[in-house]
Amino acid sequence: MTTRPHERDASSLKGRTVSVQEILDLFQVRVRDHRSVHRISQALTDAGLTTLPDFAVCGLRSTVDVVPLASVPPQRAAADADEEADATDEALPSNALPQRLLLGDIPSARRGLVSVGPGTPLSQTTFLMRTKGLSQVPVTTGMAQVHGVVTWGSVAKMYEAGKPATLDNAMEKDSLPVADTRQEFFTALPVIREHGYLLVRGDDGCLSGIVTAADVTERFEGAARPFFIVGEIESLLRRCLGAALDAEAIKAVQTNRKAEQRSGQVSDLMFGDYLKLLDGDQTKQSLAERADRNWEALKWPNMPREQFIGLLKRVKDIRNRIAHFDEKPLPQEMLDELTTFAKVLRAFAP
Repeated sequence: MTTRPHERDASSLKGRTVSVQEILDLFQVRVRDHRSVHRISQALTDAGLTTLPDFAVCGLRSTVDVVPLASVPPQRAAADADEEADATDEALPSNALPQRLLLGDIPSARRGLVSVGPGTPLSQTTFLMRTKGLSQVPVTTGMAQVHGVVTWGSVAKMYEAGKPATLDNAMEKDSLPVADTRQEFFTALPVIREHGYLLVRGDDGCLSGIVTAADVTERFEGAARPFFIVGEIESLLRRCLGAALDAEAIKAVQTNRKAEQRSGQVSDLMFGDYLKLLDGDQTKQSLAERADRNWEALKWPNMPREQFIGLLKRVKDIRNRIAHFDEKPLPQEMLDELTTFAKVLRAFAP
């Protein structure tokens, strides 16, 4: 019988102790989310394997043992299946941030860039800058050799110095800001602040893009707003739940801890725990019954529960995307969902 590719990938891990990052690399996954965790878990299961502890709930640098699924006690396997939906939450604590942000994670660093050759007339270069809305244009040979960069500032300096209007005279040539896609993003910020831009080289040594001060502002504006809305949502949820539920109700959903370590404090909950507290349709019957009582304790007679839980699930998924610092901007419809849910909670929060 032919072995499917993902089964071969998983089978190569059998009997090994590997880091979580190695597992993600094997499956060409950058971050853990509900889709990637499910795909890898399914591939391991298809190959008759599992990890101890669960790769989905460990840090990226943590190591796990890849063992035959048959060697795991049935009760543990059942517990894992029940908690599969919460794997991402366990791996992604509240207020989590990406462990490491590289220049290559900024879209413009890999988007390509407009450049001109050394023999290009200056008038053609500045016309290109005006029509393309560019503030910097590198002068290159084959995207590998950088001769200089033409900026509006360097053009002004040329005229102030009374030099002939040539491309060579208009270029910045000394101490050009160039970095690698693998460089940590935050270490590059002082250079971007000083020069207003940073040329970025890809793995092949050729220019792959340019990061400007405007790109930094746009990237963090797009990330910060939804991040803070989610923060407000979580704060409002905790106010609502903390005012209505007792410590025993909170401890009942802290299943990722030993009994003696369950605090009963709403401030210690994961985002997925809010769903466990309120969702009456969850798989575990005991939690579903408790959730019914918890919902009654909130005393929200005019709140449609099904719609509320649906929105809460959507917010959970969006939150995971934000916390993983997805390079794609959050779609407007998702931002609207966050804003709507925050408004709803504001009206009911004590």
